[in-house]
Amino acid sequence: MRDDSQSVNLPPFAAEYRASGLLLHVTSLPSPYGIGDVGPGSINWIDRLHDAGQSWWQALPLGPTGYGNSPYQPLSSFVGNRLLISPDWLMEDGLLTAGECAPPSFPRTAVDYGTVIPFKHRLLERAWMNFSAGPCPALKTAFEQFCHDQAHWLEDYALFRVLKARHNGAYYLDWPAELIQRVPTALAGARRDLATQIDQICFAQFLLFRQGERLKKHARTKGVRLIGDQSSSCSTTGTGRAS
Repeated sequence: MRDDSQSVNLPPFAAEYRASGLLLHVTSLPSPYGIGDVGPGSINWIDRLHDAGQSWWQALPLGPTGYGNSPYQPLSSFVGNRLLISPDWLMEDGLLTAGECAPPSFPRTAVDYGTVIPFKHRLLERAWMNFSAGPCPALKTAFEQFCHDQAHWLEDYALFRVLKARHNGAYYLDWPAELIQRVPTALAGARRDLATQIDQICFAQFLLFRQGERLKKHARTKGVRLIGDQSSSCSTTGTGRAS
């Protein structure tokens, strides 16, 4: 039961406001890359909602998933699932070529995570390598600003993901004691030894948030508002609040 005396973060709707929309997870959208993403497929979906007179898209949690790939088991409430990054928009940014994005044969009616995950991760690793080697001053500046603005969660999350991979996905309480207890020297050593992998994780979040902002901007021009799910506050498309 809610205490009505407390303020609630809800859109300021008039009493007579009425609207409708649809619920659809981003991963369910069609894509040649094996899984729906926040790129052209989402743009087309928003256009279809607009054309059908719909005002809302409820997208469900968009956080990075763990075992079972359920959107209701995200590994963080701040972070977006990097599988949702659009290869098409990475090509637009000059981070990938069409040849590098050539997909294998994916099922048409379901997401085969066993194939999608390594495929998408290879694309993101290549995008990072191209970004690191190429002259992209505007993108580099935007990445640096993103890291600064999101410093309260970004590097710690990236370190966690890299350490989890280093320990073969083990539960963190099974890691070495100095990491579990967050001994400063142990964490500093891990950050130093794994700096490149940490930067790559941060870069993937930058790409996803950047693409998510582009999607939100298009939705606003079409009069479609995005809403997520209270189990996650991932801000890629305003999850947990109206956007």
